[in-house]
Amino acid sequence: MAATASLPNPTTFSSSSLTRRHHRQPSPSTTTFTPTKQPSSFKPLISLSPTLIRHASVIPYVTNPTSSSSSPSSSPPATSFHGHCYVVRDNIDTDQIIPAEYLTLVPSKPDEYKKLGSYALIGLPESYTTRFIEPGQYSTKYPIIIAGDNFGCGSSREHAPVALGAAGVVAVVAESYARIFFRNSVATGEIYPLESEVRVCDECRTGDVVTIELGESRLVNHTTGKEYKLKPIGDAGPVIEAGGIFAYARKAGMIPA
Repeated sequence: MAATASLPNPTTFSSSSLTRRHHRQPSPSTTTFTPTKQPSSFKPLISLSPTLIRHASVIPYVTNPTSSSSSPSSSPPATSFHGHCYVVRDNIDTDQIIPAEYLTLVPSKPDEYKKLGSYALIGLPESYTTRFIEPGQYSTKYPIIIAGDNFGCGSSREHAPVALGAAGVVAVVAESYARIFFRNSVATGEIYPLESEVRVCDECRTGDVVTIELGESRLVNHTTGKEYKLKPIGDAGPVIEAGGIFAYARKAGMIPA
């Protein structure tokens, strides 16, 4: 199967095509702008998430027990995930993940973060007869989502991966992602956006029991007995494991703790 980086769709992201871009810094003669202090009522979109009970089994493993380096970038993700999967198709957009009417909820407030999770994937069409979250519940029994092409397309709202994380999702395995959704998933540290090398959504069914082995970049469907190779999460893994870009930067000593 051709790599997703070769697709003509500019909104489709492939981890294998990730490049770094650096912006030119202003010259010393450039007039600088001093931002005004935010009012006391200002609330950041993302902060430390409240404790959440998820339906995934988190299985620790040791990949290099002799390593003594404390740098976050030198340590691969140290968990596997096990649980039931929820299968969706192509082009699941952010309006389906979390409709705009719920964007007034502030994830930095524990009660609103919890409520945000209860609306995850509520925008799916009626053809999805199995509810992702049962009525009256705040979290899902499907901690792993299996998706097709271009997952997370649409708007750039950070609420999309946050809502999935608040609902108890730990990872999404998709054929490809919209690049902004992938970036927001890493930046918030809410979920692992993993790419499959084949179209797994055609071979899995909602309710199948699966395990994701991050260290081996492998998905095992215990219901069907099939295994699938995943593309390595790479340097994004330690950022997600740390809890997002700011938590990673503090852990690495890039910014004050």
